Amino acid sequence: MAEQTNSTELPTPSGIVQPRHFPAKGEPQLHQVNWEGLKTLYMKEVRRFFKVQTQTIWAPAITTLLFLVIFTVALGRGGREVLGVNFATFIAPGLIVMGMMNNAFANASFSFLAGKIQGTIIDYLMPPLTEGELMLAMVGAAMTRAILVGLALAVAMALWPGVDLSVHHPWAVLWFGLNGAALLALLGLLSSIWADKFDHNAAVTNFIIQPLSLLSGTFYVIDNLAPTFQAISRANPFFYVISGFRFGFLGVSDIGDTNMAVLHGAIGIGVANAVLAFVTYRVLRSGWKLKG
Repeated sequence: MAEQTNSTELPTPSGIVQPRHFPAKGEPQLHQVNWEGLKTLYMKEVRRFFKVQTQTIWAPAITTLLFLVIFTVALGRGGREVLGVNFATFIAPGLIVMGMMNNAFANASFSFLAGKIQGTIIDYLMPPLTEGELMLAMVGAAMTRAILVGLALAVAMALWPGVDLSVHHPWAVLWFGLNGAALLALLGLLSSIWADKFDHNAAVTNFIIQPLSLLSGTFYVIDNLAPTFQAISRANPFFYVISGFRFGFLGVSDIGDTNMAVLHGAIGIGVANAVLAFVTYRVLRSGWKLKG
C-alpha cells in the first residue's frame, strides 16, 4: 500500500509536475487575528439582542427611568441638594451607568448559557476563533447593548424636569462608562460558563449583581454612612464606577476630596478589568464546563 502524504501534484505551464504540500492536520492556518470571524460573531450577538430591542433596550431603559421618577418624587422635594446640585441631577448619572452595567451583564450571561441548555454551544466553539477573539466578540456585543441603553436613558433623563446632564469631564464619562460595562460583561461571561441552568444565573443576578448595584452610592453619598459601612462601600467596585461616572457630569465626587482620588479609582477599575479579562481567558482556554 502506498504511503499517504499531505501533498498533491500540480502541472505547471511548462508541463513539469511539481508537488504541492499541505499543512499537517490540526496545524492552525490563521496565525494572526481572525478579524472577519471576530466581526461575524460580534454582529451575530448584536443582531440577536437588536431583534428584540423592545425587551433588551427600551424596557430596561424605562425600568431604570422609573427609579428617577420615584426617587425624585419621594426624596427630591423641597429643593434638596446633594454635592451642590439638586437631587434629580445627582442621581441621574448613577442611574445611567447602573442601567448600562446591568444590561451588559444580562447580555453576556445569556449566550453561552442558552447554548449549553439548548445544545447549540458548538456554534460558539467550532468556528476558527481563538479564546481571546471569542471573548472579545462576546464582551464587545454586551458593551454595545450597554451603550445603547445608556444613550436611551441619557436622552430621556435630559428631558426630565430639573435634570442637568452637562458634562464637566468627558474622559471620566467615557472611561468609567466603558470600563463599567466591560466589568459586568466579563462577569456575565464567567457566570454563563459556570451556570448549568437559568436559575443559577438568576441567583448571581439577584444575590450579587443587584445588591452591589443598589448599595453602590447611586442614591446617596457614602459620607452619610457609618464608618463601617463606608469601608464596605469602598470595597465595592461598583461604587467607583458609579461615582467616577457621576464625577464626569458633576465635576465632584464622593470617592475623595481631590481629582487625584478619582484618577486612582479609574486606574483601579482598569486593573480590575485586566485581571478579570485574564481570568476569563484562562477559563475559556481550559474548556471548563464548555467542552465535555
